Amino acid sequence: MKIAIAGATGKLGNLVVDALLERGADAGQIIAIGRSEEKLAPLASKGVQTRVADYNAPATLVPALEDADKLLLISGSEVGQRIAQHENVINAAKSVNVSLIAYTSIANAATGGMKLAAEHVATEQALAASGVDYVLLRNGWYTENYTDQIMGYLNSGVILGAAGDGKISAAARSDFAEAAAAVLLAEEPQAGKIYELGSDKPFTLAQLAGAVSAAAGHDVSYKQMDPETLVDIYEQSGVPAVFADILVDTDVRISEGALEVNTGQLAQLIGHAPTSLGKVIKNALDQ
Repeated sequence: MKIAIAGATGKLGNLVVDALLERGADAGQIIAIGRSEEKLAPLASKGVQTRVADYNAPATLVPALEDADKLLLISGSEVGQRIAQHENVINAAKSVNVSLIAYTSIANAATGGMKLAAEHVATEQALAASGVDYVLLRNGWYTENYTDQIMGYLNSGVILGAAGDGKISAAARSDFAEAAAAVLLAEEPQAGKIYELGSDKPFTLAQLAGAVSAAAGHDVSYKQMDPETLVDIYEQSGVPAVFADILVDTDVRISEGALEVNTGQLAQLIGHAPTSLGKVIKNALDQ
């Protein structure tokens, strides 16, 4: 059984390849797909097959997916272009008779109301219409979305947001990668399943600030902002208007519960408790 990873050179894709190998997958049966031969080279050194393809270039996707049995379609990073890109991958997978597509969607995609979820919902709909068996990995927020900004928090002493007391079931990127590997290697049929994935211990942004303070020994507080003011702050700091709007909309939806997950499915898939917030923060500080 050959497993293809589309988007293998990204942060999540690299971790999925590692998780597959750690779970006993044959390196020669893993197909890592990315846009750059240079970025694929470290994966090739692990013994996996590598193939160059681009979500924007359908002609490259068909040969890249040739002889793949299962495909992990990692959502693209180019907001506004992802629907067409994902449809290109789905169509290519269908043309070469891929038996199962696993797609990295977003938590509560159908109900959360986030602007960021719109392209995920459209992709889920495209999968449903494709005739190809599929499974949805509705990943919650990566804890690294916050810890990648940890030096900014420490330098300013504040985390700005518009999320109120909304709870975020964020988990480490490596946990979501491990869950994807578990689904791809599962012996039981996965077609039609929808996994709502997130940590068992959600936190608020105020609790995030407290955890950063405790780990770093430096006071960091959470400051609740008016959404319009926060959009202006992001734009003034150089964030494009469309992305500033999406970031603040995500916070507002968090306040309504959009990124809280209570299924316990992440822990079930990976076979252990998700990495704690404190551990991810410590890792970020160590780096």
